[in-house]
Amino acid sequence: MKDSVAEEHLYLAFSHQYRDSIFPLHTSISLFLLSYCDCKLFKVFLVPTDEDVGDQCVTKNLAGDLEVHLISRCQLPVVVQSCSLPAVAMKDDKFCRAGLSVVLRHIIQKTFEADPSKKDVLELLGFKKTCLKACAEVSQWTRLCEISIPLAVERFLMASPEHCQAIPPDILLFERKLGEPVRVHNDDKIRRQKLQQQKTGAKAAMPVLGKEATEESKPGEVHEHPPSSLELSVAFSKLLAQEAPDAINREAPHIRRTKTSDLPLLDHVFAEGLYFTVADLVLLPCIHQFLVSSKKQGRNLVNLPLISSWYRRVQEVPGVKKAAGKCNMELLQLPELMSAPEEQLQDSSSVRDELEEDNDDSHFIGGPRPTMTKLMENGIEAKFSPHPCPNWTLDWTSLPSAVSPGEGKMSRDRALRKQQQLNNLVAAVTKLAKPGDVIVDFCSGGGHVGIVLAYMMPSCQVVLIENKELSLIRAKDRSDELGLNNIWFIQANLDYFSGTFNIGVALHACGVATDMVIEHCLRARAAFVVSPCCYGFIQNTVKFKYPRSHQFKEILSYKEHMILCRFADQTAVQLPPERRLIGKQCMGLVDLDRAWAAEEHNYSVQVISMEPESCSPKNNMFVGIPT
Repeated sequence: MKDSVAEEHLYLAFSHQYRDSIFPLHTSISLFLLSYCDCKLFKVFLVPTDEDVGDQCVTKNLAGDLEVHLISRCQLPVVVQSCSLPAVAMKDDKFCRAGLSVVLRHIIQKTFEADPSKKDVLELLGFKKTCLKACAEVSQWTRLCEISIPLAVERFLMASPEHCQAIPPDILLFERKLGEPVRVHNDDKIRRQKLQQQKTGAKAAMPVLGKEATEESKPGEVHEHPPSSLELSVAFSKLLAQEAPDAINREAPHIRRTKTSDLPLLDHVFAEGLYFTVADLVLLPCIHQFLVSSKKQGRNLVNLPLISSWYRRVQEVPGVKKAAGKCNMELLQLPELMSAPEEQLQDSSSVRDELEEDNDDSHFIGGPRPTMTKLMENGIEAKFSPHPCPNWTLDWTSLPSAVSPGEGKMSRDRALRKQQQLNNLVAAVTKLAKPGDVIVDFCSGGGHVGIVLAYMMPSCQVVLIENKELSLIRAKDRSDELGLNNIWFIQANLDYFSGTFNIGVALHACGVATDMVIEHCLRARAAFVVSPCCYGFIQNTVKFKYPRSHQFKEILSYKEHMILCRFADQTAVQLPPERRLIGKQCMGLVDLDRAWAAEEHNYSVQVISMEPESCSPKNNMFVGIPT
């Protein structure tokens, strides 16, 4: 194990303790992962939501051998006070990580860095280390694991015991997803093995899982669509660091000739597919609490056969029962719950993804002209306000090299265009900012905007928010080189930032992220300077429906608005001039809809073209001011 690993502080919310879990469930999940990883690198603080909570209420049998400390919200580091918990920060540092997925991934990475022999811990991040990496605002799977299921279980537990509740739709959605075919890296080889196994009737032996897997399934237990023994062998061979079994060493010629489309599909073993990941560790404390409560209510769960099988299978994973014991989780033997087949079943197949119906119409063909004509007939055309200071520029030659975007290791031409983009945003922010203002650089990337603002405006506090860890670390390195003291760094999804601020900024916020930034600013009654990007990625989400404004909704359908978004992306310099012009008009119309939506919240909003327009194919910029 590596020595001298700097201690970090982990801050977890605490509302109450119920049975063998601490609430909110995000806290129980975080403590469970720490126990599973046997990680003691973090000093753990509980932050009571009720200031009257005393030590005796929270420290008794809390998390096994983990030492925890109480701290009030007002005692938190200032940067952590701006975030929703859980959060991790170095003591008195300016760098904070917030949000369940970000914090869990960080715990896993730090555990492996401190002890590289714990390769099984690193494997929790999945193929290419991307498990739960996509933010909940754009990934339905991350949202289900990180937000929807924990909240659904908390609501289920808080409901009156006398009230006969239906199974929460998000639980049914998880049941349905466990029944969907699995797609994994190199699945062609495994699917051919499965076909050969089916053809020959071979049954691969289930690997022995060690001391923790001693409990046998009860005789006569029925599994609906159980994964084949091949999938189980592949999954558990990886867990036990064994060679994945080949059903038969060499595929028969007719197996090799079989088309991929004719190969059998793979069944789920764990939450994300064949392999055990951090998603399983997130879901286990939630599903466990749901099952315990259902058992106490005498509820039958035969309509959740896949969740029941998954729950039993996760218990067989080495280390899970030990971690559960440390956290005082008494895992159930599910056959006890499967005893009332006459109960009315709820059909999980009827539960649709939240956005499935909304986005069914998102695949289409056709050009933008009919939609543009329809808007024009209603008096709506793309319009741009004059640039307030088209010739304003920073004196880049007089600035330290770490301020320049070229320090971010980009080409000279790209660095020049980035400087021109920054001239536009910095000019607009300079006109709005006052001493003492808090300026938030959303989707900050490597900090090109935020670092310039922090350097040029030392009397303002600048906060960089970015989900990608490496980008934010590069930004912090540049800030440290400049000796900036008025800048914070928060690795989090936008929804986990809860601080107050005066101006929001974003350069090329991708797709729906632009609308998320504007919404954050509207809620804070903050001015905003935002440059959109990736219009083609715009689509309805749980939080946002398009068109955005009342005027556009009266004229355009969702499909017609999506046509504008797709063609707004066609502004690349290599395209013919006529197509680029149509793309620019579509950009203007999409952004006019956004501007009018913001004006419905008592804002004055201008849509401006950056100068020079050649600085980027995506050269629109909003300037919004609360009225």
